[in-house]
Amino acid sequence: MSRNDCIFTSESVSEGHPDKVCDRISDAVLDAFLTEEPNARVACETFATTNTVVVGGEVGLSTEKATKSMLERVEGIVRDCVRDIGYEQKKFHWNTLKVHNLLHEQSAHIAQGVDRDGAGDQGIMFGYACRETPELMPAPIQYSHAILRRLAEARKSGKEPTLGPDAKSQLSLRYEDGKPVEITSIVLSTQHLDEAQTSDDIRAIVEPYIREVLPSHWITAKTEWWVNPTGKFVIGGPDGDAGLTGRKIIVDTYGGAAPHGGGAFSGKDPTKVDRSAAYAARYLAKNIVAAGLADRCTLQVSYAIGVAKPLSIYVDTHGTGEVAPAKIERAVAEVMNLTPRGIRSHLGLNRPIYARTSAYGHFGRAYEADGGFSWELTDLVDALRAAI
Repeated sequence: MSRNDCIFTSESVSEGHPDKVCDRISDAVLDAFLTEEPNARVACETFATTNTVVVGGEVGLSTEKATKSMLERVEGIVRDCVRDIGYEQKKFHWNTLKVHNLLHEQSAHIAQGVDRDGAGDQGIMFGYACRETPELMPAPIQYSHAILRRLAEARKSGKEPTLGPDAKSQLSLRYEDGKPVEITSIVLSTQHLDEAQTSDDIRAIVEPYIREVLPSHWITAKTEWWVNPTGKFVIGGPDGDAGLTGRKIIVDTYGGAAPHGGGAFSGKDPTKVDRSAAYAARYLAKNIVAAGLADRCTLQVSYAIGVAKPLSIYVDTHGTGEVAPAKIERAVAEVMNLTPRGIRSHLGLNRPIYARTSAYGHFGRAYEADGGFSWELTDLVDALRAAI
C-alpha cells in the first residue's frame, strides 16, 4: 500500500474455513514429525471435500522404521484436528470422514542439497512491518484476524453454540496521511447451526464481539455493516467447498498490504525457505521498525536450492527511513545469519510450534514461552542500532 489517503481492505478466514482445515492438518502432521525428531523433513499437503480428507507429500525421519511408525499415526492426527476445529456435520464429521494417507519418503535429490545446509528450494520471500498497530502490523488484516479469533473463542467456550466453525471477515479502513482513521465497512459471514436464524439474528450475536476487538473510535455512524449478506450459511467447511493447503497466503501474511513471494507456509518443515526465510524477513522488518530506523519497512531475501547464502537482501523503507536503505541492508547481514541453518538456529524453528500458526495469521502474534512465534520478538533492536 503506497498511497497515504485511501481506503484499503483486507480479509481473514477462520480455522473452520476449508483451506484452513487443510493448513491445520498439514501443520499438525509437521508438528508430530518434529516432536519425534527435530530434523524431520516434511512437505505435507492436504485436500478436503465432502466427508473426505486426502493427505500427501514427502516426509522423512532418520530411519525407515521411524518414518513408517509416524505414517501410521496420520489418520488419528487428521481426526483430532477436525474434532478440535468443531466439525460434526452429517457430511463432514471427524469420526466418520474417510482419510486417505498418500505421504511417502522425501526425494533423495531434494535431500542431497538440504543435507549440505542449502536452501530447500529457490525463491523470494518478503517481510513487512509498520506502525499502524501495537503489533507493528497493517491494521486491516490484524483486526480481521482478531474478529474471527474472538468469535471462535465464544463458539468453543459454549457461549455461542449456534455459531459454526466456518467464517470469513473483511475490514475496509480509510487512511489519512498514511494512518487508519475510520472503518468504512465491516463484512462478516459466519456459518450458523440453526436454520431459522436470519442475518439480523446473526448480527445481534456477533456485533458485540466485533465491537469488543475493534478500536471504538474507528466505528462511526457511516460504517457499513454486512453480516451474512447472502442470508443463510448453514452448510460450511469442506462439505460446502473443497479445501487445499496453502491457498490463503495473503491471509497468512499481510492482507495484501505488502508483497508476497508466492510460497505457502503450512506443512513445510523449516528447511524450506518459503517458510523459515519469510519468518526471518518479518523478524528483521519488525526489528527495523521497532529500532526506530523506519516507520514502514519491506524486506526481501532470495535463495537458490542447495545454496546456503542468500542471493540478495533488499530493504525499502517507503520514504520513512531515518537512514539509507543500503545501510540497513548491510546491518541486516551483520546481525543475523540468513543461511537456512542460521535462521533455524536463531529463531529456534526445529520445534513443534506450527499447528498454532495455521489460522489467524502467522504474523502479529505474541511470542510464546515454548518458542512459538519467535519471529515476533524485537530482540535485535540494539544490535541493529549498533550496526548502523
